[in-house]
Amino acid sequence: MKINEEFEHTCTECQKDEDTSGERLSHHDDKTIKELVTRMNRIEGQLRGIKGMIERHVYCDDVLNQISSAQSALDGVARLLLEKHMKSCVKEQLQNGEIEVVDEVLKTIFRMRR
Repeated sequence: MKINEEFEHTCTECQKDEDTSGERLSHHDDKTIKELVTRMNRIEGQLRGIKGMIERHVYCDDVLNQISSAQSALDGVARLLLEKHMKSCVKEQLQNGEIEVVDEVLKTIFRMRR
């Protein structure tokens, strides 16, 4: 899966870790990866719970509240990932004079705000 294919990959740190498919890879530390995976596992459990609620015909308002909670949790993962991205790849690219990364990040932030 390629994300933001219209942007040329320029992060030299990420580029070192590029696999043979040409897919861009992150270079986050193990602690960050573990935190993101833990949060995603929790969200995955929430989604399974919501599915079960729907199958059991749980009252709609209760299901909607759980959906809202799961969306909020996903937003938290996105904010953490954006923060780490800004402090790593984006910072490095700006230091290298690659200002086009600003357009990429802005596009991502605007998409997240929808």
